Amino acid sequence: MEHVPPFNAQQLTALAKALGDTDDGLTGTQIDFLLNQCKIPNVDPTATKWKRLFNAFAMYQNNRNFGNHVVVFVNRVMDPVQFTADSAKFNRWKVRLNAILAFSGMSVGDHGKVRWVKPASNLDEAVARANRLQYLLENRGVHPDVLLYCKAEWLQENYFHAVFEATKSIAAKLRSLTNHPGDGATLVQAAFGGPNPIIAINDLKNDSEKSEQSGFLNLLIGIFGTVRNPLAHNPKVDWAMNEQDALDILTLVSLVHRKIDQRTRP
Repeated sequence: MEHVPPFNAQQLTALAKALGDTDDGLTGTQIDFLLNQCKIPNVDPTATKWKRLFNAFAMYQNNRNFGNHVVVFVNRVMDPVQFTADSAKFNRWKVRLNAILAFSGMSVGDHGKVRWVKPASNLDEAVARANRLQYLLENRGVHPDVLLYCKAEWLQENYFHAVFEATKSIAAKLRSLTNHPGDGATLVQAAFGGPNPIIAINDLKNDSEKSEQSGFLNLLIGIFGTVRNPLAHNPKVDWAMNEQDALDILTLVSLVHRKIDQRTRP
């Protein structure tokens, strides 16, 4: 294997925490097994998972002055055959690791192997941000149509464009389903309004279901009025979009897409 420069302490910490994540990482037994397979001494077997990994990586690296062992470990972890029953888990782990490895000029490919890529730069920071946003949204189980807008090009400066494009996707879907050329409140009213709407999210058989239909209509008008329209008419410097705001709005957009997909009246 080509010589891999040593990882710094911050990178080793991030990798150890990603691999030893409490909820979605390796188990303690898996860590012990993989360290043994990679011939990396388990110098602190009673420590918490991520500290066990960090101490093992750091001690070996200090003794050898290279980071090859970390790459070997990641390659073993990301062997695709281990994810045949859960491909989504492979993608989650790949995204999580690539957000860290990008700053070392590496990434995990679709075959589960670490490869060299362009060293970290502003674009790589955007890629890391996009990977993180996608990972967080996948953990929320958001609609696939929303994940399309987690692109580095739209996240290079902030989350403004990702949210803007995602909200525009609602109108695009409604126009496709209704053949109505309108936009915003006009389009929503045409799609969901009236006693015989083009799109219904339930059977409209009783007052409760009719009320739900009306509430969904108003929710969509609210999304266009409070999110999409301000984003369209104001420069992004006037709308400070942080990660938490983006996550909340994109999750709401996901709900809308899911309700439309589950419609009872095409």
